[in-house]
Amino acid sequence: MEESQRKAYWQANIRLVLVLLAVWFVVSYGFGILFKEALDAIDLFGFKLGFWWAQQGSIYVFLLLIAVYAWQMNRLDRQFDVHED
Repeated sequence: MEESQRKAYWQANIRLVLVLLAVWFVVSYGFGILFKEALDAIDLFGFKLGFWWAQQGSIYVFLLLIAVYAWQMNRLDRQFDVHED
């Protein structure tokens, strides 16, 4: 792999990580703390939505982000021909 391709691959990887971290920040800090009062006005199966996001929702989103990262990295590996299979 040439230096320019390595640089492009690394930049794409960093861009993906930053986007996923931004989503994680909004979900965990934003929904769990900043927007908690607004979300608590909504009931979800008897729980306040802000509480649910802080305790359960952010975990589900975190697991989803891991799956998205793996899927996107496999796609990126194939795009730059550095895949293992």
